[in-house]
Amino acid sequence: MSRAHDHEHVAPADVARRTLVLVLVANAVFLVVEVVSGFAFDSLALLADAAHMSTDVAGLVIALIAQILITRPASARRTFGLRRAEALGALANAALILAAVAWIVVEAIGRLQEPAAVRGLGLLVVAALGLAVNVVSAVALARVPGRSLNVRAAFLHMTADAAGSLAAVGAGIGVLAFDADWLDPVASLVIAVLVLVSTWGLLRDTMNVLLEGVPRWLDLGDVESAIEAERGVETVHHLHVWEVSSDMAALSAHVVLTDTETLHAAQDRGDEIKQMLATRFGIDHATLELECHECAEPVHRHA
Repeated sequence: MSRAHDHEHVAPADVARRTLVLVLVANAVFLVVEVVSGFAFDSLALLADAAHMSTDVAGLVIALIAQILITRPASARRTFGLRRAEALGALANAALILAAVAWIVVEAIGRLQEPAAVRGLGLLVVAALGLAVNVVSAVALARVPGRSLNVRAAFLHMTADAAGSLAAVGAGIGVLAFDADWLDPVASLVIAVLVLVSTWGLLRDTMNVLLEGVPRWLDLGDVESAIEAERGVETVHHLHVWEVSSDMAALSAHVVLTDTETLHAAQDRGDEIKQMLATRFGIDHATLELECHECAEPVHRHA
């Protein structure tokens, strides 16, 4: 393999890793600023947005760790490497997020019943800075080459947090212009809903990986039809597709071939099917057991 070819494949991963590190540092620093400001200005909206941003920081940490772990080679004990570490970390992270949301909701309801004085200017300035950090982070992640699901998830975190910061900005303007302190807990409830929505998506995708479900971007019927449409395929049975990690799908199937007289021809057909699965569906790890009536002996072709 040429040096140029190596660079072509390694460079996007390096860019993704560097971008994730920079975005993580920026958001982690601002998270500390937002927590301190929330207590200093007595703003629940800022603390709620900080809780939301903490989910982004955790998501960025998970994405960065996953970006590193997925490159680890497989071993005799872990034949798929450490790809499931991403799902386990996300599951633990989701549990912490739900606990934070519960605290936000309880505090917000209490403040709606007994409003507390909020320093609107401080709330507005910090929320506006947070919005700027979120937008810059989202733009940086959007420019990362490739189709990494980790980077895409981090981008969605940033856009959701930008919406939360926008809600906090609105609360700050309301407090300054109309002395409406009640807007602060209302904004925190809006942010809590945003956190719940993003957490539900995180939990859904994580459980799908842990339960070895079919990837959400794939339709099992389409995969089966595509295999059966390949040259020389009579039928497909025992078809299984599952997620090893958020960016790796695996497949196993029995494929019955027709008009195939030699083992070599059957193996060529199997290679063609695997190439189609990788190109059309992004399934790079396929194990096919090929069955042909005309062959002198059964063909077992494994990826």
